[in-house]
Amino acid sequence: MTTTVAVIGLGAMGLPMATRLAERFDVRGFDIAEARLDLAAQHGVAPAASAAEAVEGAEAVIVAVRTGEQLRDLLFGDEGLAEHLAEGSVVILTSTVGTDGIAELAARLTSLGAALVDAPLSGGPVRAGEGDLLIVVGAAPAALDTARPVLEQLSSTLSVVGDEPGDGQALKTVNQLLCGVHIAAAAEALALADALGLDRERTLEALSAGAAGSFMLGNRGPRSLQAYDDGGAEVLSRLDIFVKDLGIVGDAARKAHLAVPVAAAAEQLFLLGEAQGLGELDDSAVIRVVAPTRRSPSRA
Repeated sequence: MTTTVAVIGLGAMGLPMATRLAERFDVRGFDIAEARLDLAAQHGVAPAASAAEAVEGAEAVIVAVRTGEQLRDLLFGDEGLAEHLAEGSVVILTSTVGTDGIAELAARLTSLGAALVDAPLSGGPVRAGEGDLLIVVGAAPAALDTARPVLEQLSSTLSVVGDEPGDGQALKTVNQLLCGVHIAAAAEALALADALGLDRERTLEALSAGAAGSFMLGNRGPRSLQAYDDGGAEVLSRLDIFVKDLGIVGDAARKAHLAVPVAAAAEQLFLLGEAQGLGELDDSAVIRVVAPTRRSPSRA
């Protein structure tokens, strides 16, 4: 039975996940930023002095990294966590890093008596704190049994897509293809509406109610309309995340010898946005790549 969980990294997603888990489990957290440790302590998370201290004796360890290289270094680098993991524990990978090297890392963990649960998630910080995430999982059945109480505490939708680490990454890659394309398409549509002199808010309402509606149009549409305001929309998902994720999509497609021209076009918009200094803004700011300025005043 899982009773102790370690969360490595208490950033925008790590902290709300740790807070949510602390409602049910004993949670230890670690982050290199002292301020994040202080915030975690205020939400029932026991701060650890090091990542190694955080994982000692924990049945489950949640990690969120940006790339596969960072994951490898976290586990097996000079100060890697792998040697500190408890026998029978699981490392739950919540990031989108692609499938490259995942099977190798899983095998190395298995040789040390631990297991990798490949569980990339979607939903953002607010939904993380509410336990309302979408999580797709690839893991051996025994490892999943250990991780399941943790995953269920964080998710409203838990989809087991395969028995091998890497299966979750594969499905998340497909998911990110659609998400990236939908965000870019929503930006183009709203920019065209603006260029045609239509009221932006009424256009968004009408489109969302019909066959052209999508989750991304409904979710990113209002934020796209805020992209031109001072400071832009609240950053819930950075634009440069989709530079990374659509890069993973392109790499996977090339290895599969599959053409993905629509995804490639969307990737170029996000790359242009990053080059224009929009990388740290909300991904809805990609509308400013399509239309750098508004063409018509809003007609409420």
